[in-house]
Order: sequence, then structure tokens, then C-alpha cells
Amino acid sequence: MRPIEVLRALQSPEGGLSADIVRGLRLPRALNAFATGGLLGVAGVLMQVLVRNPLADPYVLGVSGGAAVGALGAILLGAAGFGISGAAFAGAAVSTLVVLGLGRSGGAWMPTRLLLVGVIIAAGWGAVVAFLLAVAPDFRVRGMLFWLLGDLGQPESAMLALSVLGVGALIALLLARRLNLLARGEDQAAILGVEVAGTRVAIFLVASALTAAAVTTAGTIGFVGLVVPHLVRLASGEDHRVLIPGAALAGGALLTAADTIARTALAPEQLPVGVVTAFIGVPLFLYLLARRQR
Repeated sequence: MRPIEVLRALQSPEGGLSADIVRGLRLPRALNAFATGGLLGVAGVLMQVLVRNPLADPYVLGVSGGAAVGALGAILLGAAGFGISGAAFAGAAVSTLVVLGLGRSGGAWMPTRLLLVGVIIAAGWGAVVAFLLAVAPDFRVRGMLFWLLGDLGQPESAMLALSVLGVGALIALLLARRLNLLARGEDQAAILGVEVAGTRVAIFLVASALTAAAVTTAGTIGFVGLVVPHLVRLASGEDHRVLIPGAALAGGALLTAADTIARTALAPEQLPVGVVTAFIGVPLFLYLLARRQR
């Protein structure tokens, strides 16, 4: 469909086949892609500050693994639509609570311990995912794998994802000054008046909520939350007052473009959008590493 036809379909009060396709399928899916990409972009920024590791992404602490177990379990039981989304969100919440409880050392959060706990929890969820795929009947496996690699075909969740993105980005912006100081080191942040322990908890909860919303909306889509923060830093610097909205916009734009490629590259067949983001993200991230080394 040509751009002029899309504009006419959006503006037409009479409806028709083209308007139904654009308004009922294409526009909600594009909004889903933009919201999910924005959620992952902002969550990636927060996670990289939280664990003080530039290689961190929204999935590093196991939230996506819990969501995957919940969603695949629901698919295995024959659920669909909101049943899968609800199970995915419940799994993400359980994983968040486990990491929140085990990530403390002597009453305080340590980035190394938090990262270690998250990696172990993620590995455990990965084993459960492999088990579910192994015992699933053949007619369920394709749907389960498609969800794992990214599925944006749930138009009913677009407005919820956009709402979570707006609220999460606003809270992250309110934390921007603290994020700037924490990125320079915990001691310096504490000297300048940042309550480090409480700020860590807030960052973790906001990042986990954004990640849970993204995974619940579209499955596990890789590389967006890892690559987008670095791209925005190259363009705008380290100030989180710019970095957070930039990551939201860039993540949304990247995933919307990737989903368009996934829908059209092998039409009428569709690729999982996570495959396209991996094809884009791997060379892009290697380029970023080479640029940083130089």
C-alpha cells in the first residue's frame, strides 16, 4: 500500500477495506512496535546505570526469562491473547521479586551481586524454557518459538504499552540528575547528596516494569535495549535528561522499521521481529565496539 493510500485510509470517514486494514491492523501494530522499542530503549539505559556495565540490557536480570516461562506455559495450556500476556506479566513479576530479595548483601544492593543473581536467575529460567519446548506437542512449538523471537501481532495491547512507556519515561526523567551522578561513581554520588540505596531500588523497579511491559506486549526482542542507548550516547552525550527521551524515540523508530522489514521481506510469510533486530544489532554493536576501541 502506497503512502498516499495510507493517508487516505486514515482520513476516510466512510471506512472500507483499506481503512479497516490500516486502522485495525497496521496502525495498532506500528504503535505496538514503537511502544515496545521505546520501553526496551529506556530500560536499557537504566540497567546500564544500575549494574554499571555498558553491556547490560533489559534482560540481564532475568525479568524476560520469568515472562517467557509464564507465556510459554500459558501457550502450552492452550491460552491466547490476554491469557498469554497476563501469564507473561506474572512471570516477570515473580522474577523481579526474586532478584529484589536476593540482590542484597548486608542490607545494601551491590551491583556485582545484583548482576550475578540476575544472570543465575536468567539461566534457571532458560532451562525451564528449554524444558517447556522439549515437552510441548509439535503443533504448539511453532507458536512458542515465534513468541520467543518477537510477536507484535497483539493490537489490543498497544495503548497499554504506550501508557507504561509514558509513565516510565517520566519517572526516569525525574531520576535523571541522580542517574548522571551514579554513572560517575557511587562515592561521588553519595558525596553530592544522592541516596544511593533508594535510588538503586527505584531504578531497578522502573527498569523491571518497563521490561515486563515490553516482553508482555511483544515477547523477547533482543539487541534493542543493548544497542540503542549506545547509539544515542554517540549522538547526544551522557546527559540522561537527553539520553532517556532519545532512547525512547530511537528504540521505537528502530523496532518499527525492523517490524516493517519482518512483515515485507518474505511476504506473505512473516519473520519474527527478533530475527530482524538481531541481524541489525549484531553488526551495529560490533561497529560500536570497534569505534570505542579506536
